[in-house]
Amino acid sequence: MEQVLILGASGGIGSALADGFAARGANVDRLSRSVDGFDVTDAGSVERFLSGRGPYARVVVATGALEIDGAAPEKTIKGIDPQSMLDQFALNAVGPALVLRHAHALLDRNEPGVFAVLSARVGSIADNRIGGWISYRSAKAAVNQVVRTASIELARTHRQAAVVALHPGTVATAFTDKYLGRHPAVEPAQAASELIAVMDGLGPEQTGGFFDYSGAEVPW
Repeated sequence: MEQVLILGASGGIGSALADGFAARGANVDRLSRSVDGFDVTDAGSVERFLSGRGPYARVVVATGALEIDGAAPEKTIKGIDPQSMLDQFALNAVGPALVLRHAHALLDRNEPGVFAVLSARVGSIADNRIGGWISYRSAKAAVNQVVRTASIELARTHRQAAVVALHPGTVATAFTDKYLGRHPAVEPAQAASELIAVMDGLGPEQTGGFFDYSGAEVPW
């Protein structure tokens, strides 16, 4: 039976991913802050919850937030608030890095596996043409670097693993509700189905990559 770990499993995309994997017969372990007390920003919490777990065929870090403590994304660089920026990095970059510290145990050394971190296209430096959202963009760019670096290190011991960043597209959740505007959005179940299909198509050749919901590579 396929073993799956979803971190951030109470959120819109995380919950849909967990349900999607379960629907195809996988054994899904779900962890979240609201249900289990799993705090991805706290090293001690990550250590307590992840030590002794695994191995899994799929590990998905679906934690993250666009707004933290009511701080909306900045419209321009003039709106930078130091604490808000640090909060973005703590949740969206440092948190996944703390989880990736356990990747060697969470993935099987001798079997194919995927470790995916949900990122965002706005974290692409090459694709940034409109500015704004400085803290969120920067944190997502940082987590992309974390994923890339971890993939290189993990490839030395887990030759069949793919460690990737994934862009789920614009998904209709509480996370994005205030920012949808005229942008088309898909329901969480559809986004989860697309992401699962992308993960199923990944192998060690794609490790260290950044892919969107269609499987297309996103520029760094």
